[in-house]
Amino acid sequence: MSVTRQMIAAGWALAAALGLQACGGGGGSAGEPLLGGGGSSNNGGGVVVTPTLPTGPLPASETLAQQCAAGNELAPAGRRNSSLEVEKRWIRSYLDEDYLWREQVPARDPGGPRYSGNEVQRALAAYFYDLLTPQLTSSGAERDRFSFMVAESEWQRVMQAGVSLGYGLEWTQAASTPPRGLRIAYIEPDGPAARAGLRRGDRLLSVDGISSDTNDEAQWRQLQAVLYPSERGGSHQFRFEPRGGGTERQLTLGGTEISRTPVPMAQVLTAADGARVGYLVFHDHNLPAEAQLSTALRRFGEQGVSELVLDLRYNGGGYLFIASQLAYMIAGPGPTSGRVFERLRHNSRRQAENEDMGFRAQSCQPQNGQCSQQQTLPSLNLRRVYVLSQSGTCSASESLINGLRGIDVEVVLIGGRSCGKPYGFVGQENCGNRYMAIEFEGVNAKGFGDYADGFIPGGNGVGASVKGCEVADDLGRELGDPQEGQLAAALQHRLSGQCPAPLAKIQSHRGGEGGLAAQLQRPWLRNNRLLGQ
Repeated sequence: MSVTRQMIAAGWALAAALGLQACGGGGGSAGEPLLGGGGSSNNGGGVVVTPTLPTGPLPASETLAQQCAAGNELAPAGRRNSSLEVEKRWIRSYLDEDYLWREQVPARDPGGPRYSGNEVQRALAAYFYDLLTPQLTSSGAERDRFSFMVAESEWQRVMQAGVSLGYGLEWTQAASTPPRGLRIAYIEPDGPAARAGLRRGDRLLSVDGISSDTNDEAQWRQLQAVLYPSERGGSHQFRFEPRGGGTERQLTLGGTEISRTPVPMAQVLTAADGARVGYLVFHDHNLPAEAQLSTALRRFGEQGVSELVLDLRYNGGGYLFIASQLAYMIAGPGPTSGRVFERLRHNSRRQAENEDMGFRAQSCQPQNGQCSQQQTLPSLNLRRVYVLSQSGTCSASESLINGLRGIDVEVVLIGGRSCGKPYGFVGQENCGNRYMAIEFEGVNAKGFGDYADGFIPGGNGVGASVKGCEVADDLGRELGDPQEGQLAAALQHRLSGQCPAPLAKIQSHRGGEGGLAAQLQRPWLRNNRLLGQ
């Protein structure tokens, strides 16, 4: 079976063991017969999907929960009194109950060699990923390239406290084949990269002597494991070319816990026509984001902001309720009162759980799973917002775009195509792992949610084609610089309604002839839409 799914569970020890990859979709491997049957149906994406649910009923997942394999080191010691087989049975039942595409789960022999052996985490991951739907989007992309599993300890650290392992920076890649153009997209304030003097736009040349343009697959996996570290400590030798050229720099960096700053920048610009334009950089829909967004939008209101440029180009999503709060703070009570932010649609077994999520006008300081200290959020009462985007704009960020469009707040998209994830999940913890299989799809108040291939800037405003301009991410300037390509394009467009000259648009960045085609896979926290609170 060809390797098609890339594991995005950064910080999980299994990632290195699998080379940051897991198999998925399609036919079976040798020695792993497909079980079940049923008629075939075309999913509209060029792949024939054969329903393969077991012929007999599956046990309820709750009857198998927390019965852990003796060799599962992530499970609490007191629960390691069962077997790998029971954990795999729990996965299969969980997917049958909660997975959005439950009818498309491929039949796998859980006793097959890929899903057995002494490496419990490897076997569990292989089984989980191999059960995901093989369905493709209209562009040929895997529809479910988002489900993942991660150690529960990692999940709690990132989502509850906004803490992740890394160097305090975000990477970006221009091409899949050499020259790949691996560069720094942004720097976290006060992180190791900032203290080392690195800047947005610095180009990565090598790590521990491995070139960023390596054509060796094993070396590429090793390099990526260093770029997204899964363990604290350890030191690695990085070699950079500074932005704009100059003397190469060699630095020693070690992975450490980074407190992510969801709103690192909120400033007011005075436009050429004298208007006050708020510019907000928003990176993460995590719990600390609520207070930072509220503070920023309140200050914008106090300073007379009448236009907003929302920079979501590196925002991979997170909690959906944060997106609904921000949408309210942008649009205000008039167009949002009593309206739907997102309609959530579940699988055939969970139709009774379909629900409408409204625009949330109250703060929610979570305590023990409940909101406390609720206060009315500030609002700017805008009828238009400029959104800066690219492939890193994902999930809850796309819900924000879609939700605002659903109530006729004009969204002008400046940048590149978003990632394409109109899906989300709640997830389940079992035996020390959190399994995050896609559970629902979302549509806005107008019933639109068909953007599995992303929102596209520069279109006619119909469907996933959004009014705006295709503009490259300008890594030669800092975020917030009025001359930075995407921000400058937004400021220009609000005055003239025109996009920059064609030379400023995104050009296809081609690598060399041949060479290993390899793409950086962002950690799981960079493309999430989560229910909660």
